[in-house]
Amino acid sequence: MVRPLRERKKRVDKFFLTVVVILGVVGIAMFISASLGVLARSKATFYQVLISQLGLGLLVGFFLMYLTSRINYKLWRKFALFLFLGSIFLTAAVFIPGLGVSHGGAERWISLGPVSLQPAEFLKLGFVIYFAAFLSSAKNRLHDFKFGMLPLVILLGIVAFILFNQPDTKNFILIAGTGIIMLFLSGTPLKYIAGIGVLSAIVLGLLVAFTPYLKERLQTFFDPGKNTLSSGYQIQQSLIAIGSGGIFGRGYGQSVQKFSYLPEPQGDSIFAVVGEEFGFIGTTTIVLLFLFFALRGMRVANHSPDSFSRLLTSGIVILITMQALMHIAALAGVFPLTGVPLPFVSQGGTSLAINLAAVGIVLQISKHSS
Repeated sequence: MVRPLRERKKRVDKFFLTVVVILGVVGIAMFISASLGVLARSKATFYQVLISQLGLGLLVGFFLMYLTSRINYKLWRKFALFLFLGSIFLTAAVFIPGLGVSHGGAERWISLGPVSLQPAEFLKLGFVIYFAAFLSSAKNRLHDFKFGMLPLVILLGIVAFILFNQPDTKNFILIAGTGIIMLFLSGTPLKYIAGIGVLSAIVLGLLVAFTPYLKERLQTFFDPGKNTLSSGYQIQQSLIAIGSGGIFGRGYGQSVQKFSYLPEPQGDSIFAVVGEEFGFIGTTTIVLLFLFFALRGMRVANHSPDSFSRLLTSGIVILITMQALMHIAALAGVFPLTGVPLPFVSQGGTSLAINLAAVGIVLQISKHSS
């Protein structure tokens, strides 16, 4: 029997959901394997990161995905400004004494008893929701400088002020890159997009010039063999891990680099662990999964019922895909190291939970796709 059209439209995109579930399963498996390197150093830390990833990240994340997949996407537009402002204040809360937590010279976390959150993850999603709402409202006026270029410059200025003081350059790059692509998809004239791109490049260039650790990372990118025991250590060990995996890898759990060599194997270096344990086949599979995620997500966007849902879906898919590409490219030596985690795979309970919540929004929109 042929089901009614209305009933068919209420179903989520099963292909997109399947890709996300596979990424989640692969992510947990690789996270557990990579975390054995942490276990070798400290049992307490191992159980702490495991509980955070499985509890805060996976369980809360899948609950949020289920919840957001059932919330009508139009409500996000209604409360977009409040969500963005809330994410701004939450991200700025890392500077409040006693609430913010400093680690490795950076203030990017908020401590809530036994749980710590990275509010920049909320900021990224809040930005995408608000910018999608704004662009869809101003779609007939985007040729005007006041609506086509100025708003993004103001938004990026606010975001930059907060993130650069943490410091958190990587999330600014992700937000700026996502915003520029959303601007392009909205039909904004190319002269404004080019202008914002040049302005962002100048800001980042000045930041690199006057920030020693960023300058050092850029120098390491151009000459990775220069400081193999300091700034070039991570990329050298990453390339060794990926290269030693060959075609098929050493096997699950058999990575050597994760125990004594790779910095944060369960986080910033997890793609290198994938390469060592599963070789070229494993790394290619990860890349293909994110490619399927991007293509299917953009298909949902193209079939969305209105401009807001199209831009919101595009923004979420671009944000997650760009982050994955930055992580993979950095550990493969074709992009400067930024410390960007691999979505759905790397350590980061907040990141995993928010990404799954964002996926739920895309799934909800897919119910209304034509």
